[in-house]
Amino acid sequence: MRTSVAIIGGGPAGLMLSQLLNRAGIATVVLERRSREYVLSRIRAGVLEHGTVEMMHRAGIAERMEREGHPHAGCYLSTERGKFRVDFQEQCGHSVMVYGQTEVTQDLYAGQDALGAHAIHEALDVRPHDIDGDPYVTYEKDGETHRIDCDFIAGCDGFHGASRKAIPGDKKRELERIYPFGWLGILSRTAPAAEELIYANHPRGFALASMRNPQLSRYYIQVPMDDSPDNWSDDAFWTELKLRLPDDVAEGLETGPSIEKSLAPLRSYVCAPMRFGKMFLAGDAAHIVPPTGAKGLNLAMSDVHYLSEGLIAHYKRGDGSGLDGYSNRALTRVWRAIRFSWWMTSILHRFPDQDDFDQKMQEMELENLRDLDAARRAMAMNYVGLPF
Repeated sequence: MRTSVAIIGGGPAGLMLSQLLNRAGIATVVLERRSREYVLSRIRAGVLEHGTVEMMHRAGIAERMEREGHPHAGCYLSTERGKFRVDFQEQCGHSVMVYGQTEVTQDLYAGQDALGAHAIHEALDVRPHDIDGDPYVTYEKDGETHRIDCDFIAGCDGFHGASRKAIPGDKKRELERIYPFGWLGILSRTAPAAEELIYANHPRGFALASMRNPQLSRYYIQVPMDDSPDNWSDDAFWTELKLRLPDDVAEGLETGPSIEKSLAPLRSYVCAPMRFGKMFLAGDAAHIVPPTGAKGLNLAMSDVHYLSEGLIAHYKRGDGSGLDGYSNRALTRVWRAIRFSWWMTSILHRFPDQDDFDQKMQEMELENLRDLDAARRAMAMNYVGLPF
């Protein structure tokens, strides 16, 4: 088999890249090691930046999002002194959209089906080859080895995928920060605690009240890295969450059985460059951000924006400048998002070695957000997403 662009990974990044390229008449093959049903069952992020929403429109898959998604024009921050709101619309003229990654993936599959795009699921042992020469990809399916020749490879296969590992160690630089805590999260069929997200800084640790829709809520609490969901009954989780949320919110909080419970470690990771030869990395294959700033899915989408622009310019106009500049453009935005997520994490969580001075600095950062327009504007601009 031969195609123009072989895309390793059938998550949102890989599917969006395929969608944009196929709409431009550029052939792709998406290779995904899991079944379609499994991909659609994954529970992931639910806050879309302004630029991601616009990309959904450009990809021709925004109709259901506009009908069922929930625009949020701000969020709440909570401290021991009470909660206050940062108004995104007022500060920078944009909002975010609460719309789950599972829904985005479902819309992308529908868009791919409508275009007749080629995807191969349950493709095992996917490997890129000759990435600085004449690239091709091999995979196993039904007990046989298959090969796809291509012009370019897009590695959208996540942190544990084969794409980044195919780059020689002396040709890449990897930087990482591991945080000394994780987020214990539950999903419940309950009404959200508030109409917008609440980020809480509390002496007992961070908490987040989020949602997927008016009947599906997502909540998180900060726990030690070595904790486990097995250590937490639903009742214990709800009790701890109420202690960390503002009193007026806790009093009206609807509780119920969890339908999903998990523990997510927090870390920042960047691999540079994001191109080696004729292979390009996108999304979690190249970078990981803490979930505090809601940047993971959105960064994958900005990567896809830059990469699709470069590929379309190459095929349609013979212009290779977009591909040559892809890594630098993508990494500039990646590092700005890493900084924002690091900042959000640093002002909202309790660190094991935190002393009174550190605590005072957190309080001052939050008071600046409460009292200063400039501080709220900077947060709003970063939260809704810097321009692609």
